[in-house]
Amino acid sequence: MGAVRILLLAAVAVLVTGCQADVAGHAAPTGFVVKDGTQLRFRPVLAELPPGPATDSPASRQSPDPATQQAAAQAFDCAPGEPDPLNGHDDPALPLVSCDRAEGTKYVLGPGFLSGADVSRVAAAADPRTGGSVITLSFTAEGARIWAEWTGRNVGKQVAMVLKSRVLTAPSVQSAITGGETQITGKFTLPEARQLARDIAGG
Repeated sequence: MGAVRILLLAAVAVLVTGCQADVAGHAAPTGFVVKDGTQLRFRPVLAELPPGPATDSPASRQSPDPATQQAAAQAFDCAPGEPDPLNGHDDPALPLVSCDRAEGTKYVLGPGFLSGADVSRVAAAADPRTGGSVITLSFTAEGARIWAEWTGRNVGKQVAMVLKSRVLTAPSVQSAITGGETQITGKFTLPEARQLARDIAGG
């Protein structure tokens, strides 16, 4: 889904992927309650690399050394359907080299600062005004506090939502997000929106 922009809209933030257009959802949502928040992590994006084949033997994907991170990103095989050796066993306290499961974009990510346990509910709905779809994330009280603080300090930077060591989407922060809700909106179909909502909720 490529790069994502986050726009603050009243108390609800709107996240828009690079392949999508701005929309605001009004239809009844299909919701998913986050039951197991251990597999989802929110990580800052430190670097983004275009899709490409693996170039060498894999280096450590959780090294704090920038040179090792770049080598790991170049070597990482992100082909569609290729199983991830980490498969959710990455250490959230360490950086992570990962990729977008749909497009193959590679990322160097910082340590996690939020988990699925900080998200109470994820919902997807069609937007009749645009024909697009909207996904709404509702945070817990603690999650909303951390999210507001982090986005306030990182305007203009990307954040990756990572499920089982693979990037689902990587929004770019346009403003501080307060109010406890964030929306991912765009041109994806309602089934695609529902799948992303399901993945964010823990798969």
